[in-house]
Amino acid sequence: MDFCNKVVIVTGSSRGIGAAIAQAFAGEGASVIVNYVQNADAAAEVVSACKETGGDAVAIQADVTSEADVHQLVEQTLENFGRIDVLVNNAFKPYIFDPNSRKMFWDLKWQDFQTQIEGALFSTYALCQAVLPSLKQRTQGSIINMASDLVARPTIPYHEYTTAKAALIGFSRNLAVELGPLGIRVNCVAPGLVYPTDASRRTKEDTKEMLIAQTPLKRVAAPEDVAGPVLFLASDWSRFMTGQTLYVDGGLVMG
Repeated sequence: MDFCNKVVIVTGSSRGIGAAIAQAFAGEGASVIVNYVQNADAAAEVVSACKETGGDAVAIQADVTSEADVHQLVEQTLENFGRIDVLVNNAFKPYIFDPNSRKMFWDLKWQDFQTQIEGALFSTYALCQAVLPSLKQRTQGSIINMASDLVARPTIPYHEYTTAKAALIGFSRNLAVELGPLGIRVNCVAPGLVYPTDASRRTKEDTKEMLIAQTPLKRVAAPEDVAGPVLFLASDWSRFMTGQTLYVDGGLVMG
């Protein structure tokens, strides 16, 4: 894949899946915006790693749940590189995947759902609106939204998180229909358990073993496993795909 002269925003890319995606794009020649909220040192390390692979990168601090920050992120991207080709909405509200400490449905408040919906859906909505003028100008572009295989197979019912990700997939499909005539594609990548990340570090060994036993490829994903499908959906190799959700979970979800 050739992403030379392409500019890619990856939200929440100072660590974990986002960092792996950013470095993968840079390795294919892209200029990458490494977005972070607090950890400037971690973002700087990802920028260095991106440059070592042959691409270019700039770290930009922005809380993507803030509309003002989102506009600042897009403006700084355009100031640095003059264009935007790909948006990867990877950032999400902090969530701990621990089946032993998760809230049961009867313990949940609506605010619990609202917090995750704000993190998964509002930030994506705000960023898509903010980058749209740049994408429309050149009648091309690719938006990839990070969902979860829990939407299709809630092996463990993380109610508020999964509900937010289901809404994100619905949002993405509607957006794909509307933006398709403008040459802009919108797709989702839905990973299963990805380890290690900050969110998955508290996942118990017996939970991982249960998932591995049910997964045809007999392991859980590493952050790097998610990067390839994201790059595929951003590339011309998938130029006739939009409104799709790719499940990246070793075959746990098929369909």
